[in-house]
Amino acid sequence: MDNEKILKCMKALGDPVRLEIFNMLREGKLCACKILERFAMTQPTLSYHMKLLTDSGLIFAEKDWKWSYYSVDKKAAEALGIYFCDIAKEK
Repeated sequence: MDNEKILKCMKALGDPVRLEIFNMLREGKLCACKILERFAMTQPTLSYHMKLLTDSGLIFAEKDWKWSYYSVDKKAAEALGIYFCDIAKEK
């Protein structure tokens, strides 16, 4: 994982709302409407947060007619985990 990708991931998870959304999605795929129910925000604000998460590569988005569904991209999350594990292993 290159530095630019790592920075995007860290920026995406550096906001408390986005971190909470990420944690929700760890449980499995969710519709945007279910995510929105959990927060006191407007749909455009949620869209902003989801764009940052999807642009980071940590979250995968898919459209089904008029609904948007989101899930964790496990390969991207694993790559970020490996990056931090490698740092922990360094002497």
